[in-house]
Amino acid sequence: MLAIFALDDPEFILHPQTMPDLIRVKPLALIPTQAGCGVFLGDGKKCMVFYIDPAIGATIEGYLNGQSSLRPLTHDLYKDTLTAFGATVSRLVIIRQEDDVYYARLILEAQNELMERKIVELDCRPSDGLAIATACDAPVYVFKQLWEQLEDMTELLEKLQQSGESGYPPL
Repeated sequence: MLAIFALDDPEFILHPQTMPDLIRVKPLALIPTQAGCGVFLGDGKKCMVFYIDPAIGATIEGYLNGQSSLRPLTHDLYKDTLTAFGATVSRLVIIRQEDDVYYARLILEAQNELMERKIVELDCRPSDGLAIATACDAPVYVFKQLWEQLEDMTELLEKLQQSGESGYPPL
């Protein structure tokens, strides 16, 4: 779904003054689970977790570790298509949670010989958005109001890493 709006305010994410309403996070760990992969994102004081498909988890881990595949993956194709059209990924913003489902927006900027600067906001799954943002070295944010409502999962992450259950060292 293509959107040029965010939450209730058309200028919410697109307007630079909204940046204080966003918390910048980075991937801390990708931990395999029986049902998929747990993605831990944190800001240095707190972390959150959400669960994704193991294949996308492996893709994100590969990007974070600088690994490349023999053939382009779907997220590589998306990145290459953006580049071909003069667009870049500005940022990924996780905007809300309903039940156990997170919602995110991928913010793109484009400028080429045919058009002036254009900002486009796309609705996306956080897992796909994180894979694309990681591939493009773009920052990841969580809407501040959501971040403040989330339970801090730092203790769980530390417990999993200390017990060796994660199978992966911290990123």
